[in-house]
Amino acid sequence: MLMTIWQALILGIIQGATEFLPVSSSGHLVLFNNIFGISGNTIAFSVFLHLATLFAVFIILRKQIWWLIKHPFSPLAKKLYLSTAITVVIALIFESFFKSMFSGAYLSLFFMITAVLLVTTELVASKRPYHAFTYKTAIVVGLVQGIAVIPGISRSGSTICAGVLEGANREECAEFSFILSIPIIIGSMLFEIFDCIKLGVPFFDASAPEILIAFVAAFLVGLLCVKVMLSVVKKAKFLPFAIYLVGLSIVCLFI
Repeated sequence: MLMTIWQALILGIIQGATEFLPVSSSGHLVLFNNIFGISGNTIAFSVFLHLATLFAVFIILRKQIWWLIKHPFSPLAKKLYLSTAITVVIALIFESFFKSMFSGAYLSLFFMITAVLLVTTELVASKRPYHAFTYKTAIVVGLVQGIAVIPGISRSGSTICAGVLEGANREECAEFSFILSIPIIIGSMLFEIFDCIKLGVPFFDASAPEILIAFVAAFLVGLLCVKVMLSVVKKAKFLPFAIYLVGLSIVCLFI
């Protein structure tokens, strides 16, 4: 079944609300696609909605992004290149496996894994000092982001947690994670476009009104949630999200 305008609106809101919160936006999209009974190229639609929330990152972190554009060979830029390269290698090696996970068969398990990671990070974060964001941290974050392609494992949550558990400053980890989403999301969209061209299938199975509504909803809600997540990271209050994911994991067992 193809999506309706109301379903597109709901999916857009879900994407905007969950992309920057540590609860896995792709996992929520897969879950609701299954609930709605939507068929077709849902992976491409998910990537397109990620592009909408990417615009929110550009607006909120525009100063940091502009600084990186003007300093493409700075230590921070090099760390972003390193993390991105590691993620791309992992995504290409395990491409078939990752795509099979978009069926949603193991969502419950991966939501639970994210919950455990969040609880672990909150416990550790309050008990030790932090160091600056290093190249070692960038390697760890890149590895974890590669695994976070799996729906149910939060990309933002896992990369921030990975950085914090490695010992890096929480706020640096959050900003790095959000900026790191830029090349990954753009690369994912280009990859899906080329894949659709190669297979001779349409990139979207939804009509223009549904696509536009979902995109705008994801962008507007995403603007709010970037600010919320940056505030949450400063306080390291991940427990409410972990509790939510445990509940969602249980629900997924019955859906």
